[in-house]
This record gives sequence, C-alpha cells and structure tokens, in this order.
Amino acid sequence: MKKTICFIAIVAIIAFVSCEDKPTIEGLWKVEKVKVGDQEMTPNARWTRFNADHSQQSGNGWFQHSYGTWKLNPETNELSVVNENGVTDSYEPFKISLEKDRMIWTRNEDGQNVQVLLNRTDHLPATYGDELLGLWKLENAIGEDAYFRTEDAKVGKASIFFRWDGRFDIRSGKGRIHGVYNVHGHKPEVELIPYGDNLNRDFWAIDFNENTITLKLLNSENTVERKFSRIHEFAE
Repeated sequence: MKKTICFIAIVAIIAFVSCEDKPTIEGLWKVEKVKVGDQEMTPNARWTRFNADHSQQSGNGWFQHSYGTWKLNPETNELSVVNENGVTDSYEPFKISLEKDRMIWTRNEDGQNVQVLLNRTDHLPATYGDELLGLWKLENAIGEDAYFRTEDAKVGKASIFFRWDGRFDIRSGKGRIHGVYNVHGHKPEVELIPYGDNLNRDFWAIDFNENTITLKLLNSENTVERKFSRIHEFAE
C-alpha cells in the first residue's frame, strides 16, 4: 500500500513538473527579426500579446493597432491569427517552434519563405517615434534649413516639440512653424510636413543618444544637422 501511494505521488510530481516546464505561447512577445526570402524586413518595435482566453492584441511601440483571436493546433504546431479590425490573412497558418522565451514562425508567402523571430518580454518596446516624443531645445546647428537659423543655437530659445498626436511645433528665429510629422516604420527617419505653401516637406535621419537627438537633413546636397537636448519647459 505504501509503495502504491509513493508511486502515485511520484507520478503526480512528474506530471506537475512536466506541465510547469512546458512552454506556452501565452504572454507578450516582441518581434526581433522578420526575413522574407533573402531580405530582412523587421518592423520597428512590433509586438503581439496572446491571452489565455485566445484573444490577442498587437501593435508597434506604445500604440496598439490590432486585436482579434488566435488558435494553435497542438498536433501540427500551426498558429492562426485573426485580426478583427484588419485585412483577412489569405496565407497558410504559421508553423511555430516554441521554447521558453523564444519563438520562431515560418510559412510560405507568394513563393518566398517568411521567418519571424520573437522573444518574450515584460514591457512594450518603444518605437523611434516614441523616443522622439517631447520637447527638444536646439543646441547646435550646421548648414541652412527652412526652420532654424544657425545663430538660433547661440540664443538658446529655439525648440521643436513633437506632440503625441503627430503634430510638431517649432519656435525659432524664423517664427512659429507648425505641421505634422511621420516616423519611418523600419528605420530612424522622420518626415516633417509644415503647414502652408511657403515650406516644403523634408526628411531627416535621427541619431538618438540618451537625452539628445541629432537630425540630419536627407533631401539636401549640403550638410545640414541640428542637435537638440531634451527639456521640459519652453524657453521664455
């Protein structure tokens, strides 16, 4: 009788440990790399969250843009994801390889092999646009552009404010300039689109360095750079 009880206890412990060690898809995952054929096409700060009730959400950075359901076939390891506010996925389900904190999706799309590498995470990653948010004071200026004078850095009052709603506000020796901005989804670049007919849209590469950013004008034959530091109040 004692042997039987011990045997049952051992089996129960093994079953419990096996369940504990079995990896699960549930949780928050960050997309680390996307390869389509020979090309890497990794979106910036893309994430997806799989919930225990088979609902799912996904987004980029701090912005959630999709929601729906998920289903995993345990026999074939095929993952199907449905976005209720998106376009129907016409491709086959992903084959997944799942470890504790790492997951790989693979499938064929239009004759090309697609591979998605994901890592488990505890917090939402930040996009380039998330890092750009806030108020920035002009510290140094090289070359001429439509928004700032080179001497504005010496005056110490010029700034650019990247708002959460996709608008920007520039205060400089050239006056107040307003417009909208777009941040590239795959690389650190921002497009400034000023209001009015007297200024054209332009594109800037962004170099992030702790609480400073350097913007380098891309659509120019000359070197145009603007270095900013983060501040929390507009200069008087």
